Amino acid sequence: MGYSRAVQAGPMIWVSGCVGTNPDGTYPPGLADQTRRCVERIGDALAALDASLDHVVKVRIYTTTIDRWEEIASVMGPTFADIRPANVLVEVAKLVDDALVEIEAEAWVG
Repeated sequence: MGYSRAVQAGPMIWVSGCVGTNPDGTYPPGLADQTRRCVERIGDALAALDASLDHVVKVRIYTTTIDRWEEIASVMGPTFADIRPANVLVEVAKLVDDALVEIEAEAWVG
């Protein structure tokens, strides 16, 4: 589609929306597992730019099932407990394929 997984400009890194696919392209069946994979993929994108999840300052979470937000929080809360980035959670009508959640992130490495 002509985009980058992550782009760095100065001390800022923007990570494109990541859905929770496994390395083989399949989706885990549960919302929490998909959320976990989203975060892992964000971590990998940051690592490619010599950054980590510790640098995240904002996340945007899109889900098709906002009433199940606690499943998302069960992953995001412990992952970002010490960092506590700004956050938004938005319900959308549909995501690509079998995705239940998509997460994008911004990081500061200054």
